[in-house]
This record gives sequence, structure tokens and C-alpha cells, in this order.
Amino acid sequence: MTGGAVPDPFAGHPDWALDPPRSIVPTPANMSGQLRGRRVIIGLPGHGWRADLRADEKVVQGSRTYVPVMVESEWYRAEAEQTEVFAPLVPIERVWVEEFGMAGFSTDQGVTSRLVSLDEPPRKVPVAALEAGVITGRRVAELLEDGGERRDLRAVTELHTNDVGDICARVASELDWYRWAWSGKAPKTLEVPVHLLWVE
Repeated sequence: MTGGAVPDPFAGHPDWALDPPRSIVPTPANMSGQLRGRRVIIGLPGHGWRADLRADEKVVQGSRTYVPVMVESEWYRAEAEQTEVFAPLVPIERVWVEEFGMAGFSTDQGVTSRLVSLDEPPRKVPVAALEAGVITGRRVAELLEDGGERRDLRAVTELHTNDVGDICARVASELDWYRWAWSGKAPKTLEVPVHLLWVE
């Protein structure tokens, strides 16, 4: 073969592209099974929502059920170092579990399509990294060549061109991302091509 770029066999065939990662669908915690280690959102309808939290198992006190909830960084530290951390008890009716929904492309056509009800936390549809703006520190998903997906990752760089000219970003496991904050130890990272990277 003479010099020149190798043509992309998938160019012009969007039906051959991998499906995007599954969306995140908040589900009331009282409709979920085991909660330990699950990502949760807390809040009050009409007031607002707080995410990047992890839950422990439900606790019953008298006639009420609560969910111990902690910030995700504390959960990772407690798990990694086998230590106890403070976890406030949140009434179960104010807790939603992040479940995975169906994969599918966003049909976002402007501001009105982004309006949501304040009765429950909004669904989160993954956005291709190329379209997501700033990605450093954000939760990302990597599509695998077999159609699977790798989650619990954080972007540690913006999109850039690597040594061979490919557009990519470096990502780290969330455990390493949070360990970086509490220990100062730089995370082990992986280079992910932009066409396989989505922001959650």
C-alpha cells in the first residue's frame, strides 16, 4: 500500500455506530432492593436535588424508614480504608436511586426540550464528549468495542490530540479520582478515544 490515511470503514454508515450508554433514570428508593453502595439523589420535590451521593442499607426507626447517605468521596474512602464515616439518615421518600434506563440518542432540540418536572429528579441522558463542553472532573462512560460500557470513571483531562494524532481524553476510576483528593497520589489513567467517550 502506498502512503496516505486508511479510510474509515464506518464513515457514512451511522447504523454501524455503537449505541450510546444507557441513560440514568432516578427511581424512588422504596422501589429498589439493596441500597448499599448505590448512587443516590436526595431532595424534596419543588425544592431541588443533590447528587454524587452513595447510600448504605435502609434503617427502620419506629414507624419510619431512613437511608444513610454520604457524599461519594467519603463512601470511596470508607470502602478503601475500611473506616467508619458519618452518614446522615434521610427519610426514604426523599431518596432516589440512579438506575440504568435504555440506550438511545438524545432528541434535544433546544431549551423547551430540557424543561423538567420538579416532582422528581430529572433523567440524565449521556452526551457525547465532543458535545459536552468542559469534561475534566465529570462522570464519564466508556463504550466498549463489544457494545458494553464501563462506568464509575472520571475525566482527568480535556479532549486533546495524542502522539499519533487521535482525539482522546484521559480517564481514571472514581476510586483513584477521589483518592487523588485525600492522599495526593496521582491517579492511574487510561486514554479513551473520543468516539467511545460519553459524559453522564
